[in-house]
Amino acid sequence: MAASAATHREATNPLDRVERLAEAKSWHLDRTNDHEVIMLVGGGWADLTMSFNWRDDLESLQFACTLDLKVPDKRRDEAIRLLNTINAQLVHGHFDLWDNGTLVYRYALLLTGGAEANDEQCEAIIHMGVETMHTYYPAINFVIWAGQSADEALKNALLETMGEA
Repeated sequence: MAASAATHREATNPLDRVERLAEAKSWHLDRTNDHEVIMLVGGGWADLTMSFNWRDDLESLQFACTLDLKVPDKRRDEAIRLLNTINAQLVHGHFDLWDNGTLVYRYALLLTGGAEANDEQCEAIIHMGVETMHTYYPAINFVIWAGQSADEALKNALLETMGEA
């Protein structure tokens, strides 16, 4: 890679933008290195841990959002069924279940050819993470703690109410 391309890439690291956004919102943030930012964001049901990773080799801003919960081994198969059903409904991003039982929502923003992320894109990624976790958190809990099937959990969690109580 030419020196000018390396300098351009360093100057336009999208994590600088993410860091400024987090500071403006007073979110707890840890910039571990030039390629990673980790922050804690309050969600509707629980606090969320969000990480942004800048991959020079892929020219990609990778996002991961996790809840502080683990899927027990005995509920793993049903949780996977739930995540597959949810993923089929999502327009952007997807859920994964890591080997250690951590549930994660992931998204990647490609910035190939010298493209730069803007504030709106970074805010949209954070918003998507919060909203997606908030929307599906009840279904995840229904599967993990209430022992419901994936279909039951989604039906019960996404029930639309009418009027006000």
